[in-house]
Amino acid sequence: MYKKYEGNIVDIFNNEIYYGEITTVGEKIFNIKRIQAERSEASYFLPGFIDAHVHVESSMLCPSQFARLAVKHGTVGTVSDPHEIANVLGMEGVNFMLEDAKKTPFKFMFGAPSCVPATQFETAGAIIDINGVNELLLKPEIGYLAEMMNFPGVLASDKEVIDKINVSKKLGKPIDGHAPGLSGEAAKNYFAAGISTDHECFTFAEAEEKLNLGVKILIREGSAAKNFNELIPLAKTWGKSMMFCSDDKHPDELMIGHINSLVIRALGADVELFTVLRMACLNPVVHYNMDIGLLREGDAADFIEVDNLKTFEVKHTYINGQLVSKDGVSLLDPPLPNAINNFNAEKLYLEDIKIEKPEKAFKINVIQVIDGQLITEKLSLDLRLYDQSLDEWLQKQGIQKLVVYNRYKKSLPAIAYIRGFGLTEGALGSTIAHDSHNIIAVGVKDQDIIDVINRLIIEKGGICAASDTKLGIISLPIAGIMSDQLGERVAADYTDLNEFSKTTLGSTLTSPFMSLSFMALLVIPSLKLSDKGLFDGNKFEFSGIFE
Repeated sequence: MYKKYEGNIVDIFNNEIYYGEITTVGEKIFNIKRIQAERSEASYFLPGFIDAHVHVESSMLCPSQFARLAVKHGTVGTVSDPHEIANVLGMEGVNFMLEDAKKTPFKFMFGAPSCVPATQFETAGAIIDINGVNELLLKPEIGYLAEMMNFPGVLASDKEVIDKINVSKKLGKPIDGHAPGLSGEAAKNYFAAGISTDHECFTFAEAEEKLNLGVKILIREGSAAKNFNELIPLAKTWGKSMMFCSDDKHPDELMIGHINSLVIRALGADVELFTVLRMACLNPVVHYNMDIGLLREGDAADFIEVDNLKTFEVKHTYINGQLVSKDGVSLLDPPLPNAINNFNAEKLYLEDIKIEKPEKAFKINVIQVIDGQLITEKLSLDLRLYDQSLDEWLQKQGIQKLVVYNRYKKSLPAIAYIRGFGLTEGALGSTIAHDSHNIIAVGVKDQDIIDVINRLIIEKGGICAASDTKLGIISLPIAGIMSDQLGERVAADYTDLNEFSKTTLGSTLTSPFMSLSFMALLVIPSLKLSDKGLFDGNKFEFSGIFE
């Protein structure tokens, strides 16, 4: 069936915009022809946007519901690492993502998770070894080896790590990197192993050094980690080697915008239009060999229509010739998924999270949260300065208790102290806790922490906020990290809970639940907390709370 579309055509291969007509037949673009006319008032047709690295699970939505929201903003595909659900359910979890993604025409390219579990210093719900990685990489839906977070293993030539890299090389599939702060000889050796990208750069100098090594750098702007302002100046010189990604995107923000927001901001930072569009549309497709059309004859009919090239208000989104979004309304309506889970935690009691200062300790190590970053700082406070109960003294310093509790088997909780959440009452809790997704909670009083943890155990997963008089929760029955509800409902509920955590509980963070979810991510320095204890990400070893 022939369909014709007329308007200003944006050719990102030839840096050209001309008035013309697109003809599609079924799922393909049959013909693109110029029309000798000037129609400045006409809309613009261009390739759809790609999120070059995202964990769909972090939206708390299954893939089909993520797609429903993303297409409204002109996104037609993602490079998706399913290691969140893989750490909970292993191969069963990855296969769930693949099957649910098939409910929509949206073009997910999934990776084979390379680090399940992420480290040996935490308890995950599953293991994906070299045999599992090989099995996944042979699937047509799996296009790359997902982020190799175990950079110490790469540098030490760990056999399991190198085997995973080699099987990906043999199959000709790209290998994603994850090397925050790595530089010098260590960076050279890490990327020389065959790793081709990095989305973890948080300084201009770090990204520039890696670009000079031939690494593709992804500018990340998600709900927690925000590196756009620091890295976007590099695009003026290095645009051919850069892409945009969100990494982690909560549902309330996905309702508002996606990669289209970064395109607008990049233009506002004086990056040239075609450079920006290559980063948002072309570079991911080429690097990952994605089956996504780029507005050429013979390509899949994946394109968007926007009002103008300044605000990029998306009028229509097409995937394989199908209209999937019109005037900000998604036309996708996939069936809701059935829940799968792995949750065996037992009820926690007040005495379980009591902590006693060793008699001879004179220093306490505290996690310092940095708003808008995944990295944390390590604070060491002199304990000789206090003359009251430890918890009371720490509260006066803005320091609160952080607990991580194993969700997979009977165990004692791990406890540490943290500053930066700014809570004035109550507690926050979540079973989204990268990368093993144990239960994590922070609070003003021990009883508050216990209350949110036990409610999460009853629900077998979710995010929760509680004050003395009110408790709010979003249940996440899919692996304890995703909802089985419509994306719009999850987004609305999350907006309410996020607002409650700020206005009632007093959190000063931009995205309190997203920040909380990364306080167990050991592969990002400096101090983090796993279910096994406080961990120093710089030394890659456990650290005592007291010294």
